[in-house]
Amino acid sequence: MKSFIVLAAAALLLVGFAYPVSAEQPIVLGVPTSLKLIEGYEGHRAAQLAVEEINAKGGVKVGNQKHLLKIESLDIRDGEPGVPVSEALLGIEKLILDKKIYATVVGNFRSEALLAAMDIYSKYKIVNVGTIAMTPKFQEKVLSDKEKYKYSFRCCLDSVYLAKYIQSMMKFLNKEFGYNKVYIMTQDVLWAAGTGKLMEKWCKENGWTVAGFDKFPVGASDFSAALLSARGAGVQVIMPIFDMPTSGVLVKQWKSMKVPALMAGFISPLMGSKAWKTFGKDIDGLLNVVFEIGYFPVPAYPPTVKFTQAYQKRWKEDIQSGHGAAPAYDAVYLLAAAIEKAGSLDPDRVVKTLETMEMTGVVGKIKFNNGHQLIFGEDPKTAAVGAVFQWQQGKQAVVWPASIAGAKTQKPRWMK
Repeated sequence: MKSFIVLAAAALLLVGFAYPVSAEQPIVLGVPTSLKLIEGYEGHRAAQLAVEEINAKGGVKVGNQKHLLKIESLDIRDGEPGVPVSEALLGIEKLILDKKIYATVVGNFRSEALLAAMDIYSKYKIVNVGTIAMTPKFQEKVLSDKEKYKYSFRCCLDSVYLAKYIQSMMKFLNKEFGYNKVYIMTQDVLWAAGTGKLMEKWCKENGWTVAGFDKFPVGASDFSAALLSARGAGVQVIMPIFDMPTSGVLVKQWKSMKVPALMAGFISPLMGSKAWKTFGKDIDGLLNVVFEIGYFPVPAYPPTVKFTQAYQKRWKEDIQSGHGAAPAYDAVYLLAAAIEKAGSLDPDRVVKTLETMEMTGVVGKIKFNNGHQLIFGEDPKTAAVGAVFQWQQGKQAVVWPASIAGAKTQKPRWMK
């Protein structure tokens, strides 16, 4: 008997927590992320909304018992300038051990931190469904040792899918206006610069002239020199790829300098309704790639309408980022469904269930590939979907893909 107790204690120490054994014990979901950054705190809110909805219906059924869900969060600050990856990792491990976390959602902000954190999730057998960090190296790491890294999944797009969406946008602009000359501007971080490199290669291979490629450190707030270079080169498209708060200045300078080129790419601070309230007509005409649909209502796909209305009702404001919130909401429902389908809280059984699951989510159809990456496409009936919208007189008008588009692309007034 004594040896059994010792072995049991050792097993609990190894995994860092004990599975709930009674209906009174909640299933604890961790949200370790950069809570002060928009994708982080909106992802946290979306996950909390999903937890509250599931709990209102009685919780998650495991065998003959129902368990409520509970969120425990920690600001690991990995998206902030100067914060080392090691600090974020210590935070994740502390959250897992102190709060007896069963699984995590949202997760790391920066790709560098995600890749390192995958070893922690493996160590403690924590099922992680990430919804922010985007490096394609995530899939490579999962496939490099499928048994070790089987606990990590990603419920948002990666930079390869983002590049494909931007490529589709460029094909669209070439067909629509005959454009073929571009200037690329990115944030100098792994996901953004990597996406920029992919796009530079693609453009050169597909008949586009790349007149320049500038990278800007996190916190940069003056882009005028690059805009002057773009104007001097006679480009027709400026492709920005940024998620830092100061990147909104780029579009303001684009407007004030009246650079005669479409601004078409991704700028996170200019995604939501507050962007129009802040910048107004300065951002009219901007084309932005939505990483995952669901942060504003898309009438052609009703689940986005239901989610955005529920989020607004709960938090008294609209979602402002184009990445992370809808996948975080889906991630909680996905975990709940996988636990119920597996009939167990055993992480290995839940992982096997996740690998073969298909369900309808806010971002479209939920299904993972062999590298545990959510599969993206152009129709929400068959895959998760990103989109391209354009600010048109204060409205976020979807112009691509055709399956959900509701408007045509317009040139800014000074280009007509």
